[in-house]
Amino acid sequence: MRHFLGVGDVENPKALIDKALQIKKDPFAQAHLGKNKTSGLIFFNASIRTRLSTQRAAQNLGLQTIVMNIDQEGWGLEFEDGAVMNGHKAEHIREAAAVMGQYCEIIGVRAFAKLQDRQADYAETVLRKFQQFAGVPIISLESEIRHPLQSLTDLITIEEWKPKPKPKVVLTWAPHPKALPQAVANSLVEWLHTTDYEWVIAHPEGYALADEFVKGAPTTHDQNAALANADFVYAKNWSSYRQYGQVLHQDPSWTITPAKMQLTNQAKFMHCLPVRRNVIVADAVLDSDASIVVQQAANRVWAAQAVLTEILHQL
Repeated sequence: MRHFLGVGDVENPKALIDKALQIKKDPFAQAHLGKNKTSGLIFFNASIRTRLSTQRAAQNLGLQTIVMNIDQEGWGLEFEDGAVMNGHKAEHIREAAAVMGQYCEIIGVRAFAKLQDRQADYAETVLRKFQQFAGVPIISLESEIRHPLQSLTDLITIEEWKPKPKPKVVLTWAPHPKALPQAVANSLVEWLHTTDYEWVIAHPEGYALADEFVKGAPTTHDQNAALANADFVYAKNWSSYRQYGQVLHQDPSWTITPAKMQLTNQAKFMHCLPVRRNVIVADAVLDSDASIVVQQAANRVWAAQAVLTEILHQL
C-alpha cells in the first residue's frame, strides 16, 4: 500500500482489520519500524480523535511526528494551476507539498468539504494535490468526501463486538443543526461493501448519498423498519447530496432514543464523535451499556497504526 486515501487503496480490507486487532494485543511489537523517520500531520480543519490517535499510533511505531494546523500557522495555499497569485494566497501547493515531502517520510492530510460546489468537493482536490506533488505516501485524515481511517475503525469495532458472524448494521441519518459533509457516511458505505454483513442505509427523503458510494445498497426511508433486529446502530448526520450541502429539515423523529433501540436485537450504538446529545442521540442511549462510542474512538489508534505499519513496510 503506497497511499491510504480510501478502501480502494487496500488490497485486502479484512486482512487490514485483522492486523489492527493483532496490533491492539501488542502495540509495541514493531516499535522499530519508524526509527529515524518522521510523519507529518497537516490539518486544514479541527480535530481531536484523528490527531491524537494518529500521533499515538506513530509513537507506538517509533515515528517522530510534526503537526501543523495550516489554516492557523501556514501561508494561504493556492491549489489552482495557472493562477495569478496576486491575492491573499502566498504559496502554491506544488511547492508547499513538495517541501513537506522533503521533511517527512509520510504525510497525513485532513480537509473538509466546503459544501458550496459539489463538483469541487467530490474532486478531493486538497488530498489529490498532496498525492501529486509531495513525493511520499499520503494518508487521508479525512477528505471532502471520505474518512477511511474512521471507516476502518468502525469495521474493527464491529468485528470486535459482533454477536454473530454476519451482524446486521444500520447506518441511519440523524438530525443536526448544521450542514455536515457526507464523508463519514460515504466512507462507511464504501467499506461495508467489502463485508458479508447484512446492512442497510436509512434516511429521510432528499438525503440519498451519491450513487458511486451506494451502488445499489439496501436503502429505506423507514428508520423503524431498518432498526428491526439490528446488531449495530450507527447514527450520523449528513447534508443533502442532490440539493448539495443543504439541510432540508431537522426531523427530531430520527433521533436515536431508547424506544428506537428497543426495536433492535440489543444493538450497540456507534457514532464517530463529536456527537450532539439529545439531537443525534438521547442521553439515555449514549450513557447506557448499549453505547460503544468511546471504545470505538479508542480503536482509532489501531486503525492508524495498521495503516502506518503497512506503509512503513514499503519504505
